[in-house]
Amino acid sequence: MKSSGVLVLGIETSCDETAVGIVRGRKLLANVISSSVDEHARFGGVVPEIASRAHLEAMPNVIAKALSDAKVSLKDIDAFAVTAGPGLIGALLVGTSSAAGLALALDKPLYGVNHLSAHIAVDSLNSIHKLDPAIALLVSGGHSSILQVNDLTSDVKTLGSTIDDAAGEAFDKIARILELGFPGGPAIDREAKSGNPDAIEFPRGLTLARDLVDHKYDFSFSGLKTAVSRYLAKTPNHLRADVAASFQEAVVDVLLMKAIGAAKDSGIETLIIAGGVAANSRLRDLASERTTKAGLQLRIPPMDLCTDNGAMVAAIGSLAVAKGLKPSQIGFAADSSSGISKPIF
Repeated sequence: MKSSGVLVLGIETSCDETAVGIVRGRKLLANVISSSVDEHARFGGVVPEIASRAHLEAMPNVIAKALSDAKVSLKDIDAFAVTAGPGLIGALLVGTSSAAGLALALDKPLYGVNHLSAHIAVDSLNSIHKLDPAIALLVSGGHSSILQVNDLTSDVKTLGSTIDDAAGEAFDKIARILELGFPGGPAIDREAKSGNPDAIEFPRGLTLARDLVDHKYDFSFSGLKTAVSRYLAKTPNHLRADVAASFQEAVVDVLLMKAIGAAKDSGIETLIIAGGVAANSRLRDLASERTTKAGLQLRIPPMDLCTDNGAMVAAIGSLAVAKGLKPSQIGFAADSSSGISKPIF
């Protein structure tokens, strides 16, 4: 079995998307997502029990649709990959149990993969470029990290991370305060398009000289959230679009300031931006502008591959096969709080 032709099916159930992707080598064949976000919207956030039940109900149809889109059958699959962590433990267990059952029934290898590494691995799809070394800015609802990727399947180091709210979490909280709905990221992005990003000078967390001593590549968005809340309380006649745009600018500015700084300091010339917040239009535009100025190569996945998806899980599974890594043992434990140091379980 040649690694370049390996057919891998990936399953992602870490949060509120039931997703299945199929890749052959680095070619994406199918990417099907069933989201339960509408069921969580009235609660203003993801409810774990609702997410788990939605995964159970959606899984058979999502797998069937992915196989149909890829024009393959289950018997054609050479290996399975599944998100083993981090994520909501009940949701993870639906995915790992489904993947283990398929692998056992078909006597195929199974790879339990790290959700964070998988977000970066999506950069490999439909391309032939060299994958590493790279600096990765991983930004989502639960994670904001700067990573040094020496080898995506075995050597990824955390340079910095959030010490409180993740960027996506901050978007959700501010969107709730502004009554823009859930999820907050897309809502603020839309509202900000008609606002002035320079209208309000909101703080950039952990960017003062004293902060950079111990937190050079770390993030903090709790102070920004507080600043927005206080501004709204003091300014009843505020323009919501200006608040959204100025808040978004503060988040994007500090994300790129630190990520580009890490790339320069490390001497690595490639910056990958991944995760749900990578779909933000202002982040994408400003990243292109600043990396060009800094002489860095920028890689950002297509919009539909930024949020949680099965393609990214299949992608890192395919890379693991290509590297000749040993498959995971059936029955491996899902880990809701797994860090980036364990790309393959």
